[in-house]
Amino acid sequence: MPDDILTIKEVAQYLKLNEKTAYRLASEGKLPGFKVGGSWRFRRAEIDIWISEKINNKDKE
Repeated sequence: MPDDILTIKEVAQYLKLNEKTAYRLASEGKLPGFKVGGSWRFRRAEIDIWISEKINNKDKE
């Protein structure tokens, strides 16, 4: 079973982003995540849905 919960570092690597960019997007509510004890965590499934939505929105433009 792959890791279903990602850290900020892991989600940045997954999206090929700088960690600061991933943190900023999460803080602004643009990247689906949640905090546990002050640290950001992300569900891989929600990130995949977010990617799909971004791709679909781009196709509509």
